[in-house]
Formats: sequence, structure tokens, C-alpha cells
Amino acid sequence: MKRKPAKTLALCLAVAAVALAPLAASARSSDRNQPMNVDADASNCSTADDGPCVLTGNVKAVQGTLVINAAKADIRRVGGDISTVQLTGSQATIKQELDDGSPFNGRANKIDYDMPKDTVVLTGNAFVDKAGDTIKSERIVYNMKSGQVESGGTGGRVSMQLQPKNKDAGAAPAPAPKPAAPKPAPARPAKKGGG
Repeated sequence: MKRKPAKTLALCLAVAAVALAPLAASARSSDRNQPMNVDADASNCSTADDGPCVLTGNVKAVQGTLVINAAKADIRRVGGDISTVQLTGSQATIKQELDDGSPFNGRANKIDYDMPKDTVVLTGNAFVDKAGDTIKSERIVYNMKSGQVESGGTGGRVSMQLQPKNKDAGAAPAPAPKPAAPKPAPARPAKKGGG
């Protein structure tokens, strides 16, 4: 197998970076200051500040615009604050409105959310949709603070669909409206007296 020259590899990396630029937007920063509400079928949680909390069955967590759904959530705390959350299920999901108002949706077999680092790692049939720009891969890392998205790295392929910035720019212009047909002149009365 022939190795690619360094310039070709650098060009490929530059193109990939430009392609991912539309995905860069940070998570709603005000969500971090909201309380997190969690519902589940069962829980096994420690009352200690650094104790674990495991939730199972129809787990749903909501914090501001952040909505998480999973079959199981393993929550770890440090000093009483949530540090990491590991979500598992046939497809765990995470949804959030970003600071620019656009929606972010992700799903995977396992989602690791590291709150101090503001990163979400989606593993196993991972999918991310940010306002129509999508990425599919076995592993996707999303930095919620910077908006940076990395994918691949596990030997699998990466599939992306990126929307044009100006969706109307490539469309053909709308045809001009046809002018209205002239209205016929009103009929004049016939002259009397032949002629």
C-alpha cells in the first residue's frame, strides 16, 4: 500500500476541519445553572457527597434545555456536584438547544458526559444532528463548550451530511409572474338608425 505524501494528508485534514466548521456551536451555557430533574423506574444512590448513583429503567434527566433519555444512568459526584454521567441503552439520547438557538441531537449505545470537561462521548452506532448537519460513526466526541466535534478513530467509517450555509443560493430563481391578460373593453351600445 502506497503512503500518502504529507502535503496530501495535510490537505485532507484541512478539508475535514472546514467541513466540520458548521457543526461548531456551543451548548446552552445557562443550562449548567439550572437544577437537574431526574426520573427513573429504580435508583440505588448513596447519600455521601462523593457517592455513586445508579438509575435504571426509563431514565429521563432534564436540565434547562438539556434532555437525556436512557435505559441506565450511572452518575458520579465529586464534592456533591455531578462530575460524570454514563448513559446506556439500545440507544441513549441527548438533546439540547445551543447558544445560537439551533438544536443538537445525539444518540448512541453509550453516552459518557464529563461535566467538568464539557465533553460528551457517544460510542456504538453514534449519530449527531446539529441543525441538519449530521455525523454517523462508531465514536463521536462533542465538546459542549467549544462546539468542536471529532468522529471516527475506532477503525470504522465516518458519514457526514452538511447543509449549505445559504440554502437558497443554489436554487434556481423563481419564475417571474406572468402579466395579467388585458381585460376586454366594455361593449358599446349599437347606433340607432342604420349605419
